[in-house]
Amino acid sequence: MALEGIKAKMQQLRVQADASSAKVEELTAKVKTLEQENLAKEQEITSLTHKNQTLEGELEELHGRHNDLKKEVDSMGGQGTQNEALQRKLQILEEEAEEADKTLRETNDKYDHFFSVMVESYAEHALGYRLRQTDVKAGHYERKVQALESARDQWEEKYEEMSKKYATVKKELDDFQLEIGNI
Repeated sequence: MALEGIKAKMQQLRVQADASSAKVEELTAKVKTLEQENLAKEQEITSLTHKNQTLEGELEELHGRHNDLKKEVDSMGGQGTQNEALQRKLQILEEEAEEADKTLRETNDKYDHFFSVMVESYAEHALGYRLRQTDVKAGHYERKVQALESARDQWEEKYEEMSKKYATVKKELDDFQLEIGNI
């Protein structure tokens, strides 16, 4: 009867261990997915950084062209039509510079926002995974402690039963020896 209880308890522990293993596999798969997402986000950050650098270069180039044309216009002073053409070119370049500057600011804003979201997301997932892993381990060890306490209680009960039987048999033996001694 006690052996069947132990076997049942062992089977129950096996089922729990299998369930824990499945949970660990599921969490490992989630970690891999998160790592892949993180890699994709890092690649996107690299791309945005490159685009940002390119736009900054273009902006500097446009500012340089703008200054050159402005100097040309200032040096020509009295040439009417050429001056007007240069003024139009200057205005177009200023508009292009403003557009490039606007695009650069938007890219920087997107980059900053994207990076902060990615860092927060990764930190939350990593912490959640560690907490789940700790919970799984804690549950596993708690079940082991319960099983060992149960086994200990069973052995204590058996010891008490055997002690009572021993005392009874010893009393019967003492009584039997006393009867034999009286004969």
